[in-house]
Amino acid sequence: MKFERNIGTTDRIIRLVVGAALLSQVFFGLQTPWGWLGAVLVVTAAFRFCPPYALLGINTCSAADKRSATKQPA
Repeated sequence: MKFERNIGTTDRIIRLVVGAALLSQVFFGLQTPWGWLGAVLVVTAAFRFCPPYALLGINTCSAADKRSATKQPA
């Protein structure tokens, strides 16, 4: 399986915000283990790759996101 970006900018921001909110519940607030699901969202946002999206053929990247992913650093 090739790890190509499949998470767009909007999807990434939503994952970071929701993930951070869930993860904060581990340490503050409800303090339930369900908050650890936030770590999964934060990690997938950081790598811009979601394995279930890849399996289902979903790609939320815009054309600009795809172009920036193919550029190689100089």
